[in-house]
Amino acid sequence: MAGLAFNCSSGAVRRAAARCNSKCRACRRSTQVVKIMVPSPVWLALHLPYLPLEANASCPSPSAVVERGRILLGDEAARQAGIESGIGVAAARALAPGLTLLARDPSRESAALQTLACWAGRFTPRVSLTPDTLLLEVGSCLRLFGGLKSLVDTLRESAEPLSFTLALAAAPTPLAAQWLAQQGEPAFYIDLERMRQHLGRLPVEVLPAKAAVALRRFGASTLAEVRCLPSAQLARRIGAESLQRLAQAFGEAADLRPDFVFPERFSLPLQLPSTVDSATALVFAARRLTSALAGWLAARQSGVREVILRLRHERDETPLPLNFSDLTADGERFERVLRERLERLELMAPVDSLCLEATDVAPLTAQDGTLFNDVCAEQGSMGVLLERLRARLGDAQVYRLAVCADHRPERATRRSTLQEKLPAPEIPELPRPLWLLAAPEALREVDGRPYRQGPLELLAGPERIESGWWEIGEGEERNGDDNADIRRDYFIAQAPDERWLWIYRECRTPGGWFLHGYFS
Repeated sequence: MAGLAFNCSSGAVRRAAARCNSKCRACRRSTQVVKIMVPSPVWLALHLPYLPLEANASCPSPSAVVERGRILLGDEAARQAGIESGIGVAAARALAPGLTLLARDPSRESAALQTLACWAGRFTPRVSLTPDTLLLEVGSCLRLFGGLKSLVDTLRESAEPLSFTLALAAAPTPLAAQWLAQQGEPAFYIDLERMRQHLGRLPVEVLPAKAAVALRRFGASTLAEVRCLPSAQLARRIGAESLQRLAQAFGEAADLRPDFVFPERFSLPLQLPSTVDSATALVFAARRLTSALAGWLAARQSGVREVILRLRHERDETPLPLNFSDLTADGERFERVLRERLERLELMAPVDSLCLEATDVAPLTAQDGTLFNDVCAEQGSMGVLLERLRARLGDAQVYRLAVCADHRPERATRRSTLQEKLPAPEIPELPRPLWLLAAPEALREVDGRPYRQGPLELLAGPERIESGWWEIGEGEERNGDDNADIRRDYFIAQAPDERWLWIYRECRTPGGWFLHGYFS
C-alpha cells in the first residue's frame, strides 16, 4: 500500500493559524494531515502458449498448426506421436496419418484474445493485451477475492471450461509478470524486492532476440548479470529500447500500457474450425461466448434479459433466442439455458460459425438484503426453474396471466410473456375464483336447484354479467364467438364436499346452470 498525504486545512484556516502564535490544540487540529492508503499495483499475467492452436475452438485430435510449410505447434496427441515444432508437413503426416493440419490465422488469435479480455472483466476492469498474453491489474481487487491466492484459484476454475492453456504469474510490474508467465514459472509476487530477486535469475532470452545474442557474447546469461554491466556502454551495444524494457520490468521506469476498451454493444463472433452437423456439439464452442458475455456484463455492472445465439450456415443463419426471467450476469445460467435449447434443436444445415448478441441489457441495481436469505434464494430458484421450463417446453408453453379491463370472465385475463412489465392489478369489488375452467361445465337441475354430486347451496348472488354486443358484426348472430355477447346470473355456491364454486344461470334460451370456476 502506498500513502498519499493531503493537507486538509483550507486557506482561511492556515491564515488564522499563522496569526495565532500559540500552539493551541485547535490550531493543531485544523492543520492536521490525513493519509489515504492507495493499493499498490499488482499485475496478473495470463500467458497462452498454445494460442495459435486453441484459438480454433474444438479441433479433432491429433491436430497441429502449420506456418510457412512447417509445424508451428501441435496438441498433446501430436506431441506424443513425436511431432515437434519445425518439422515438415510430410514428416508430420508420416508420424501421425490422421493428423489434422490447420493454417495459422492471426485474425482468429486476435478474436480469441478479445473473447478472453471480455471474460476477464469479471475479475478487473483493467485489462491490457499483448500478442499472446493478457495482463490484469488486480491490486485493487485483492480484498474483494480474499487475497492473491484465492483470486488465482477462482480464475483457474473459471478458465477451465474455456479450454485455453494458461500460464499464470503475478508481479508489481506488467512486464515482469509477462516474462515470468512466459517462462512457465508459477511465480506470484506482491513485494517489489522479492520480485527483483526472482527476475534477476531469468535468462537473457526474455529480451529481444538481437539483444539476447549480443549479451551472450559478452558472457551474460541472466538478467542479474546484465544489470551489473555499465548502463551507458550497454545501451550502445544492445540498444536503448532493450535497456528501457529492462528498467520497466524491474520497476525503475514507468510502463504505460493501453487498457482494453470493452465494447459498448456485445456482439461476439466465433469461427468454427470445421462445419458442425449436430446442435449438441455446439455447446462446447459456445461456452467461450457465454463466459465472455458474463465478464463483459460484470465489467459494465449490467445484466441481460435476452441474448440471441446466431447459428450461421453457408447461405443463411438460425437465430436462437435465450430469454431469462430477470436481469442476470451469471455465466452458468447462460450455459444451462443454451444447453437445454441446443439439445432439442434440429439443424437445417451445417453450422460454420456462431455469433452471440446481447439484445436486452440494463444496469443491475442493488437488492435489499434480508435477515435470512430464504426469500432471495426462492426468487432465484424460481427464475432458474422458469428458464429451464421455457428452454425445454418452448416459450409458448410457459406464460403468466395478465388482467384485462373487461367485465366478461373469459375476457378478463390474457396470456403474457415473463418479460412483459405489467401494471399492478386492480382488486375486484366482488370475489372472483382463482381457477376458471377453460369451458363452462353444464350442471343438472333437480327440484329447481343446481346439482353436482348433490344439491348445491347458494351462498351469494345473483350477480348479473351481460353485454358485449360491440364485438358482434352487423347482420351476424355471434360471429363464431359464444363469449362475445353474454347474459348470465352468477352465484357463489357450496358443494356437498364443502368446496366453493362459481356457477351461473344462463339467461338466454335454452337456459340452464353451469359451473365456471373454483374458489381456493
